[in-house]
Amino acid sequence: MLDNGPQPTLLGKFLLFMMIAGCVLGGAWWIMQSKGTGSSSAGTGPANAPAPGSTISIGVAYGTEKRKWLEWAVEEFAKAPAGQGIVIELKPMGSLQGAQAILGGDQSINAWTPASSLAKDMLVSDWQVKRSGDPILSGENLALTPMALVWWQERHQAFAAKYGATDLKAIAAGLQETGGWAAIAKKPEWGLFKFGHTDPASSNSGLIALVTMAYVFHNKAQGLSMANVLDAGFQGWLGGLAAGASGTRNESTGTMMREMILKGPSAYDCLLVYESIAIEHLANAEGRWGALQIDYPAQNFWNDNPYYVLNVPWSTPGQRAAAKAFQRFLLAEPAQRQALVHGFRPADPAVPVLVAGSPFEKYKANGLRNDIGSLAETPRPEVIQNLLQSWQRARVR
Repeated sequence: MLDNGPQPTLLGKFLLFMMIAGCVLGGAWWIMQSKGTGSSSAGTGPANAPAPGSTISIGVAYGTEKRKWLEWAVEEFAKAPAGQGIVIELKPMGSLQGAQAILGGDQSINAWTPASSLAKDMLVSDWQVKRSGDPILSGENLALTPMALVWWQERHQAFAAKYGATDLKAIAAGLQETGGWAAIAKKPEWGLFKFGHTDPASSNSGLIALVTMAYVFHNKAQGLSMANVLDAGFQGWLGGLAAGASGTRNESTGTMMREMILKGPSAYDCLLVYESIAIEHLANAEGRWGALQIDYPAQNFWNDNPYYVLNVPWSTPGQRAAAKAFQRFLLAEPAQRQALVHGFRPADPAVPVLVAGSPFEKYKANGLRNDIGSLAETPRPEVIQNLLQSWQRARVR
């Protein structure tokens, strides 16, 4: 009979079994983790990047004035190393419409790029009342564009001959002409004088138009007060503009400008829009109805086109990281140069504006200029709110 050596005790057998079981369970856990989806692993990596073979989807709500630039950017971002595994859905919305969607809990929005930071202040204020905390994780300005008055050149010349000016004060006078173009330029076939801007209650450019009107009327560039808004002379003047303006139910500046180009002077003689929108359509207009002429309000505003990564309950760490990656791409030199192509003034000061081929060189004859004159400051929120209420009351009278 052979001697098989010392036999393990009961305790030894138990410990050996536990060691083997631990190895098996540990290996199974490792295999399961290595096969995890991108959504479960997106927030565990050093940069919350998508796991290999997985994707992270984010929604970016944006003002339609940036449509062509952002569509280009999404296509190029998908080709870049930083964009691998990230799917971006562009969601066109008016700036104030986007703020309301975020406040209402639209879980498809992870980043937001309105036309100006004016909309951000309103969102943060309302969010803190309705919810808590700050819905903005981080933000950077992508590009700049001021407001511009865009005319059909023939109408611009006829209007200037009558009033000696084509500014907002002259426009207000033109809207009071009951005989329209018959009284202005002996052109009854042109119908009524048609001036337009977007809806101030849902569009940033419409709200900026109201603030611009108030500053122009009071001939000042800062310190717009509640007393200025409630001034009887201003209220009457604003009422005339409110009653005569066209298209003010439009929520999209881009859509309004497109309508002007498609339908010609039968739709609008003049619009107050973003300069970038006007630049984008200068060539198209000339081939359909004639040249456009650009003027600038005496008191103007920079629309800074910020990009905000949202700090909202429905955004995962991976989605926030993806939103930041797209933000970095938009601020890099190639995308900033492309912004200039689409009529924006790049936020990167290293990217020049007055270069060969720039729209600011190409369209000087149409009134486009680099120096826009006096800039106005943003009024206090309560002043803006009363200005908007004044406009709405004037519209229903």
